[in-house]
Amino acid sequence: MLYTIENEKIKVTVNDLGAEIMSVVSKENGFEYIWQGNPEYWKGHAYNLFPICGRLWDGKYTYKGVTYEMNLHGFVRRSTLAVKEQKDDFISFILTPTELTKNEYPFDFELVISYALNGSAVTTNFDVVNTDSRELIFTVGGHPGFNLPMEEGLSFEDYYVEFPEGGIKLLDMTPACFVTGKTPDYPLEDGNRIKMNHHLFDIDAIFLCDVPKSVVLKSNKGTRSVKLTYDGMKYLGLWHKPRTDAPYVCIEPWYGVPSDDNKVDDLETKRDMVHLPAGEKYHNEFTIEVK
Repeated sequence: MLYTIENEKIKVTVNDLGAEIMSVVSKENGFEYIWQGNPEYWKGHAYNLFPICGRLWDGKYTYKGVTYEMNLHGFVRRSTLAVKEQKDDFISFILTPTELTKNEYPFDFELVISYALNGSAVTTNFDVVNTDSRELIFTVGGHPGFNLPMEEGLSFEDYYVEFPEGGIKLLDMTPACFVTGKTPDYPLEDGNRIKMNHHLFDIDAIFLCDVPKSVVLKSNKGTRSVKLTYDGMKYLGLWHKPRTDAPYVCIEPWYGVPSDDNKVDDLETKRDMVHLPAGEKYHNEFTIEVK
């Protein structure tokens, strides 16, 4: 089921399946910023990722000697969440364990994903409560896709992502998107930009580490832009369907990363996971601001 929140600047539509943003429309220019899920390229819009980000080697992990299977990005994007609270400019959804989650993830938890509007910005909030008697191990991330170009007469290649500063490193991955352990410097144009080009994604995603905590997607030939701010996230990904002319780009703030190459993770030692004590709460967020 779809739900809408809005203020004087933007209108946001969210699906209870995955608590996924389906639409962000500016009331000032009428433009739809979120990718609309053409299955020729990618049927998603803006996945939420929990309790893992990316792929597990062989689709498996172990915990306390037991092997579990989990699909790419975890189970939230395939789960229907219940509405917890709704106001004109705010909505929250809640997920607690189900038979599906217990088969993949043997923990008790409470996950609340909420959206709050502030002017032309929408903030995605992840709030996790450990309702188990043991440590809860998880990570979170976002996978929003943005339509490109944003204005008539411009092309995909007219756009770039711009960081406030350089010094960014590449999280090197295999063609199958597993981590190699290498983090070379990433070459930026003009010291702080990555120019959009469909061939950037011929292998798959570009994942970056040591990134500044904001990035802007824009063109110097136009006036529309998208800014992402992600203070609590460690990594940033750029992606569209490989080897296509897909008219969108995903800008993905993640706290965690895929498995190391050729290694089935033990959940207790998997890198970049949150280890939340019993009864404790965790919060992370990222903000999308459209112009």
